[in-house]
Amino acid sequence: MSKKIDFVTSLKDMSLEDLKARIQEDELRLKKLEFAHAITPLENPMSIRDLRRDLSRLKTELTKKLATA
Repeated sequence: MSKKIDFVTSLKDMSLEDLKARIQEDELRLKKLEFAHAITPLENPMSIRDLRRDLSRLKTELTKKLATA
């Protein structure tokens, strides 16, 4: 659980450009993981869900920063 807390606290220190770059990078990683999983089942399919949730956290933080800027 502390990994998630560390991730969320690190998001608050990121700039808008860093958040946008990280979102694009993670969206690409998610597409690649989903494609790889469709061809051959992944060893850990829960990684797709974890990545999707992290991506959602990134987008939420971006929305918060845009609202305050």
